[in-house]
Amino acid sequence: QVQLVESGGGLVQPGGSLRLSCAASRSIFSINAMGWYRQAPGKDRDLVARITNRGSRNYADSVKGRFTISRDNAKNTVYLQMNSLNPEDTAVYYCNAQPIEDLTRLYWGKGTLVTVSS
Repeated sequence: QVQLVESGGGLVQPGGSLRLSCAASRSIFSINAMGWYRQAPGKDRDLVARITNRGSRNYADSVKGRFTISRDNAKNTVYLQMNSLNPEDTAVYYCNAQPIEDLTRLYWGKGTLVTVSS
């Protein structure tokens, strides 16, 4: 199993920045990939960014050039740096993890709310 705890959400003005953190309960070397998803009210949960244990990254088109996903192996933590935020980025952001021992399984955190508003 993998327990995930997100943090770093909050209220930010348009154009501002936030950094989200996702702390895993075990070494992220044993996790094939970790991702950030978001879900706005009344909408589906969509991929924002994903990083593999080899360091490969991919992003949703809507966040390319503004968001950066990274990992700190020593802290078993994945980050999402979000810059140039706009109201359309308002959502609950969820972290997930795909363990190496079962690539069909996804573990999810409880989410952290990001609100972009003036």
